[in-house]
This record gives sequence, structure tokens and C-alpha cells, in this order.
Amino acid sequence: MNKVVLIGRLTRDPELRYTAGGGVAVTTFTLAVERPFTNQQGEREADFIKIVTWRKLAELCANNLNKGRLVGVSGRLQVRSYDTQEGLRRWITEVVADEVKFLDKPKENSAAADEADYDYQDDYSEVDGGEDGLPF
Repeated sequence: MNKVVLIGRLTRDPELRYTAGGGVAVTTFTLAVERPFTNQQGEREADFIKIVTWRKLAELCANNLNKGRLVGVSGRLQVRSYDTQEGLRRWITEVVADEVKFLDKPKENSAAADEADYDYQDDYSEVDGGEDGLPF
């Protein structure tokens, strides 16, 4: 079983791209997720977790989320690797989201004000991209 559920805030605006082969939307963003305990100084630390969304969910996230928004994400953990131009192998751990819940309201002047309570689940039966389903 591979299931991840997170609540956190976006560290920057989502980045929307489209796959080269089929033009499938893919959006990435990073969530800052607070740890459930404090450090020795009494401060809360956070983990910064990369999130990937596909298709309609990717477009909804790109169009309605921005830095600082609070979201709930559920999906699966994925680990992949690639080789750099220098020949070094790099590993990436990310959450491929199949559900994103907007947990706060956007700022008054945001075009996304009508979408504040929208929640969407995606179906990954037709992921486009490379062997691991990712376009990069």
C-alpha cells in the first residue's frame, strides 16, 4: 500500500507545464508541512515536500493556488532518478497527488475566489510521459 496524506502551505506559486508527447497538463509545487513536535529551541520545523498533479487537477491547482495557500493533499509517494550532465545520479522523492483540497480562502482580489472550497480527485489510468509517467 502506498498512500500519503499531507496538510501544508505552498512555498511558491505552482508551475504548470504540458508533456511534449500528448500535451498533458502537469503542475508541480512544494508544500511546507509542519512537524508534530518542537525542536530544542521550542520552535516547529517543517519538511518541504514536492507535489505533482496531472491533467485537470494540474490545471485547477495552477489556476487557483498561489504561495501561502493552505491545502490538503492525498496521493502516492514516488521515488525516481535521473543522471546529470556531469554523470551523477540524482534521486527525487515526491508525492503524486490524486486529490487536492483547498483549505483556506484566497485573498479578496484573487481570481480564484469562487474556487475556494473546490476539491478534485484525479484518475491516473492514462498518465502520459516517460517510462515512469513523468515528462521530465
